[in-house]
Amino acid sequence: MADLAAFDFDGTLTSGGSVFGFLTALVGRGPVVAAAAALSPQLAHAAIVGGAAADRAKERLFGRVMAGVPLDHVDKVAARYGRDHVDGRLRPDVGNRLDWHRGRADTVVIVSASPEAYVAAAGGRLGADGVIATRLAVGGDGTLTGRYEGANCRGDEKLRRLRQWIEDSGTCPERVWAYGNSRGDLSILRSADVGVNVGRLGRMGRLKAFPTLEQVQRATPEPRAG
Repeated sequence: MADLAAFDFDGTLTSGGSVFGFLTALVGRGPVVAAAAALSPQLAHAAIVGGAAADRAKERLFGRVMAGVPLDHVDKVAARYGRDHVDGRLRPDVGNRLDWHRGRADTVVIVSASPEAYVAAAGGRLGADGVIATRLAVGGDGTLTGRYEGANCRGDEKLRRLRQWIEDSGTCPERVWAYGNSRGDLSILRSADVGVNVGRLGRMGRLKAFPTLEQVQRATPEPRAG
């Protein structure tokens, strides 16, 4: 029976964030800079406290930048951006770990708070079996509303949707591995059989209770043949 490996995206599989780059690719730099400036107090507060404040601030940013953008344009830009972002920002150490799981015939799922529109393209590039990410609401006229469809896929929502994905897919993993780098990954790491801290601060960061990637690699064998 295969295991399941759940990887966060921004800061885990890739270096840095992806949202502002996507918004810029979608509408240009000017509108993104203007929106970020207008929301700077909320964005700064969200960066400090996280949680629901971060969810609200990100949705307000999306509303200012993406409301009214046609879905077909979003899909076109997202497909290219997701692939290009992985090609340019993939962390070799975590990418190798994803390949380690694929070599074992484990199920690989990306679970991200970033928009599903481009994380899905990134997941396809990486050969993931599934992508779970924040969905963008679309209005009846075929344009984005600037709101989430459902909840921002962060924290407990990541865990809820991963469990739902496992149930819907009919997979019965022997073990669940989870890889993350921030407090938004705490719920999913705590629930996993093996939670792995891939944050750049290692044992000094917010996930210091979890083993680092290097520690886990030393304790696990090479993929089984066949």
